[in-house]
Amino acid sequence: MRMALALAALILGPSAAHASDCGPDKLGTSRVVEVGTQGGLEVGLKTYPQTIPLADHEVILTFDDGPAPKTTPEILRALDDQCVRATFFDIGRNAEALPEIARREALEGHTVAHHTYSHPQPTLRYMSDAVARGDILKGMVAVEKAAYGQDFSADEPKDLKDLKLHAPFFRFPGFADTESLRHWLAANNVGTFGVDFWAADWIKTTPEEELKVVMRQLDRLGKGMLLLHDNHQWTADMVPMLLRELKAKGYRIVHMVPGPGTSPTVPAPKGWSSETERVIGAVKPRLEKAAVKAGDGPIPVKPAPPD
Repeated sequence: MRMALALAALILGPSAAHASDCGPDKLGTSRVVEVGTQGGLEVGLKTYPQTIPLADHEVILTFDDGPAPKTTPEILRALDDQCVRATFFDIGRNAEALPEIARREALEGHTVAHHTYSHPQPTLRYMSDAVARGDILKGMVAVEKAAYGQDFSADEPKDLKDLKLHAPFFRFPGFADTESLRHWLAANNVGTFGVDFWAADWIKTTPEEELKVVMRQLDRLGKGMLLLHDNHQWTADMVPMLLRELKAKGYRIVHMVPGPGTSPTVPAPKGWSSETERVIGAVKPRLEKAAVKAGDGPIPVKPAPPD
């Protein structure tokens, strides 16, 4: 029954997904915000000096690097149990390998967005513009096929302008953007998403410690867009704990969906600077060394720790 309702929500739009009665014991999805990307959009305070407007105690959940065979379904179950909707920035080749999970994300009312085809290391910044565009486009095609069932058999897109995206949201691996790629995305009405705070769950940890890291930041900031990774077991184990903690502390979930036109943004606080640029700068010598070894061909993906 739930799957049938989810399919109806996918067809009818965000208002249908939001209409379900989850009961007072569930965290639920407090509201749906339509995010327009006409002419481009750059949001997320870790990287950009503006973000999505949120009220105090509102949280947007986002997940990168899936789908993964074991952990993504576990996270989907936890979200479904609490009637929570999130945004998944899927890697194209993962969606291609696991289309049933990517499709499930969409059917269950989540927004399925884009995170390149191969999640190249050492990031898109150390590839030529043409190769980077190719990896982004290939990833978008793969996710559109897997998650949304778009059929490209007759005419596969050769450029981003030829591709009609269900969710024109993109996140750079490692947040390592380039001016050229940002302008290309904006010219094709694709929004670039950073994040307001993160769990740093790319480093192996325990679910309990990860929860502390998340809540410590959230209690300080009061609101924001959170980055998690659905390909790590410690995060999959942490998510049910996180949802319970958010409910207990009065936080409310906001779900991002694609919308028309442009979206309002709120500026960063006074004294803002890009944390991601500081991080990238600190590791630049290592990235440059890796880029020399990789050349300008297919760049290998660093494997995630095993579940």
